[in-house]
Amino acid sequence: MTILKPSRSIVPILAIYFCSYWPVIAEDGWLSALVVPADEAFQAAAADQHHFYAITSNRVAKYQRSTGQRLAISTGPAKHLNSGFVWHGKLLCAHSNYPQTPEISEIKILDPKTMLLSTFKEFGNYGGSLTWVLRHDDHWWCNFALYGEQNGQTFLVQFDDDWKEVGRWTYPAEVITKLGNYSLSGGVWFGDELLVTGHDAPVIFRLQIPQEENVLLYLGQQSVPFTGQGIAVDPNTNGLIGINRRKRTMILSRKMAN
Repeated sequence: MTILKPSRSIVPILAIYFCSYWPVIAEDGWLSALVVPADEAFQAAAADQHHFYAITSNRVAKYQRSTGQRLAISTGPAKHLNSGFVWHGKLLCAHSNYPQTPEISEIKILDPKTMLLSTFKEFGNYGGSLTWVLRHDDHWWCNFALYGEQNGQTFLVQFDDDWKEVGRWTYPAEVITKLGNYSLSGGVWFGDELLVTGHDAPVIFRLQIPQEENVLLYLGQQSVPFTGQGIAVDPNTNGLIGINRRKRTMILSRKMAN
């Protein structure tokens, strides 16, 4: 596994992606491929072809993929950013006023060229705190999280292009019972599966949209080398990128071979 040195040092990568590091606790899981130190790796990580993005509550930092150098930090107001999703060359970030109530949610958009963070879509009080936004199958998918005794009411919404709600699902007990008082922090579409993460456990839960029911189908879980929070699919490797909040690192992973 490659570990890039802190961003203040610009060094060439001497090792190649995709060497194992952390012990794997399940045969069906993900291996660590690259670790990038990032002070802002507190809420989520995302990636495009040339950069990694470390997301903390009130800002986003852009890092060079090849060196691990931090290139820029976002400007623009933010209180509680969550997962990031690259769309049409921009970075969409879920944003809320958590832990304040009532929950006010919106989607922020970051222009990687100017690093200006602005508002893309306002939801107001939609019934939970927005923790991720995705674009998949010509629809928007947004997760609204609830916490504590209400976390079983966390829900996923499917929107059309006009932001009209066309579907809503809650999460199966196999997922909710493993979250403690927290909720679901990250999610990505991976093929026809929705992979979601909690707050701090090194696992992802595999889900699918049911034919008729309003509870997502539980397919199982997989081990991952990052610790919950916001995740994203890496466009260069088709792996997943997440964070270790305690160590302030971004972690690129690859699927373990069957």
